[in-house]
Amino acid sequence: MDDLLIRALGRRPTERPPVWFMRQAGRCLPRYREIRSERGFLEIVRDPVAAAEVTELPLEYFPVDALILFQDLSTPFEAAGLDVELRAGVGPVVLPPWGGPEDVGRLQVFDPRVALPFVLEAIRVLVERAPVPIIGFVGAPFTLCSYLLQGSRASRLNGLKGLILGRPDLWNRLAGFWVDHLAEFGIAQFEAGAAVVQVFDSWVGALSPESYREHVLPYSRALLSRLAAAGVPTIHFGSGNPALLGALADAGGDAVGVDWRVGIDVAWNAIGADRAIQGNLDPASILAGEAAALEATREVLARAGGRVGHIFNVGHGLDPASDPAVVRAVVELVRSYRTDDAGCPPERASSRATASASAIRPAIPSRAR
Repeated sequence: MDDLLIRALGRRPTERPPVWFMRQAGRCLPRYREIRSERGFLEIVRDPVAAAEVTELPLEYFPVDALILFQDLSTPFEAAGLDVELRAGVGPVVLPPWGGPEDVGRLQVFDPRVALPFVLEAIRVLVERAPVPIIGFVGAPFTLCSYLLQGSRASRLNGLKGLILGRPDLWNRLAGFWVDHLAEFGIAQFEAGAAVVQVFDSWVGALSPESYREHVLPYSRALLSRLAAAGVPTIHFGSGNPALLGALADAGGDAVGVDWRVGIDVAWNAIGADRAIQGNLDPASILAGEAAALEATREVLARAGGRVGHIFNVGHGLDPASDPAVVRAVVELVRSYRTDDAGCPPERASSRATASASAIRPAIPSRAR
């Protein structure tokens, strides 16, 4: 496979940036809301055909260049012997509740190819029928472990930071367990046909750069290194703290996903010119309507400057209130953008982005099902 996404990850020339969105198959799509009124989230995840159908839903609304598999970061918990319930507004909840650091002993060794066959089968179904590459994903050890604790997101993160600082021996056991199993899970998704695996460290922004480098980076690096050694293209996504960008790049990944808290040109300088970058439209701009969303999209494209290795995305997932028509307008604008000579100076690319964004968008029909 040598499409836009793979070329961008390899920092090879593309005629335009590939575009897809985190949470693109989620609650902003009317058809998804209909399906979820009839079936539970985990019920869909465990049904390969249903999971594949939901994964494909965005193509009915906007012509993205990749599909991200419909599953959850907590999917491996059950394979490790933990019962999980997804609660609205809270996220994954482990049952019975994780009682404390000593519960590390509850984790059971597993082979994802045996314990999570429904995930791999959903990928195989998608590879057979989807016209664009499939993105698999796993959680990074820090973010995944935050879901083991109880309470609000803030209390979970504080509790995990307390464990890391107060019981580094148990943190090493816990993080080491997940490095091994998440690496194999990502490799298994790649073997099943996923073109790329994204490693989500969604809540790592709660850490200082010093704490990240000392306590978390070694495990993220180990996970990403295992994936790289197996030939798996990777996107390493972190959010919430621009001061971590250099450290996230040091941990690895063919591309680093960045949020909207800093301009994408500044972020690219922080992660290094030798790395692809994914981002970084503020999802709130889509809530502001088409005009605001398109203006923000032009700004991202101008700041990216036509450099090779840009994957257009939102900074941290589409909001459930997003209007699919506005998302479609953003996608069409990105698809109309052209990099005539990739790697040109940013000021020249900026003027091209402005001119392209001002052009009339081409009509791109929804894919028939």
